[in-house]
Amino acid sequence: MKGSQIILDHIGDREAAALMVDGKLSDFLIDGDAPRPGTIYRAIADRPVKGQGGMFLRTPDGNVFLRQVKGLSPGQPLLVQVTGYAEDGKAIPVTQKLLFKSRYAIVTPEAPGLNISRSIRDDDLRDTLLGIAHEVMDGEEMGLIMRSSCAEADPEEIAEDIAAMVDMARAVMADAEGDMEKLTEGDGPHVEAWREWVEPAEIVSEPGGFETHGVLDALEDVKGARVPLEGGAYAFVEPTRALVAVDVNTGGDTSPAAGAKANFALARALPAALRVRGLGGQITLDLAPMAKKDRRGFEGALRAAFKADSVDTVLAGWTPLGHYELQRKRARVAVRGLI
Repeated sequence: MKGSQIILDHIGDREAAALMVDGKLSDFLIDGDAPRPGTIYRAIADRPVKGQGGMFLRTPDGNVFLRQVKGLSPGQPLLVQVTGYAEDGKAIPVTQKLLFKSRYAIVTPEAPGLNISRSIRDDDLRDTLLGIAHEVMDGEEMGLIMRSSCAEADPEEIAEDIAAMVDMARAVMADAEGDMEKLTEGDGPHVEAWREWVEPAEIVSEPGGFETHGVLDALEDVKGARVPLEGGAYAFVEPTRALVAVDVNTGGDTSPAAGAKANFALARALPAALRVRGLGGQITLDLAPMAKKDRRGFEGALRAAFKADSVDTVLAGWTPLGHYELQRKRARVAVRGLI
């Protein structure tokens, strides 16, 4: 099927959302058991961990871990926000830099200033958006980032979206004192899909949409490690306790350029392979053999592929053994074991 479909459904009792592009699974979100990223707590400082440069905090959902805690003392209440999912056996990561994010706007209480996404380059449109921002944010000391989705949006919808985020930010920031408490819940898969998947798409929300639109079949492939690549090559994407290992194979191609072709195909396919599996952390690529002169082109292809990806990923570079390493934010729950 050509075009894009956003399918909102459930797998068992878990809320889930899938983005299908031209009949292929491009992105997938599912609820896990841990607190969702974006959840805001009034936490209580517990004990510092000097060796790790941070502090454990107490919340209604258990201990969380905050880095850079200069000036904090045990027993002190503070507002923190969940930034991602923790590795097994580790505390949930949080930050004091709260973000109130919606489809068109991000309100930043601790970072004043009005900013517009750099991807919006039309000067007249930027002036229009800046006018909306000034009108809604008049007298506010909080900051605002207007997202790229504003480019095609109705001005009234943008203004309403900003106002709603400002109201939420005011309410939370005014509730900083007291015992530990969960103040807001992070967005679930259906709301996150509305917030992040802003390209034109058919919306399917009827129960059973995953089955009728091929999502369940696509998820069967996601359960496995094998990822088919262009030209008959393939890769294995396998999470371990320490890292995600990616092994690239040329398949039946025995030409001199087979390794480079397989590696470039992996670069194009890797962001989606990680997204739909919910994988993050340290990622090590064991690439097919290719000449060193092709490394720069491979890095360029990898950088271009991750530029359009919604999850922050750092391209760390080459190891002495010729592997390539990445560091990816754990912004998604790993789907292995949930589907």
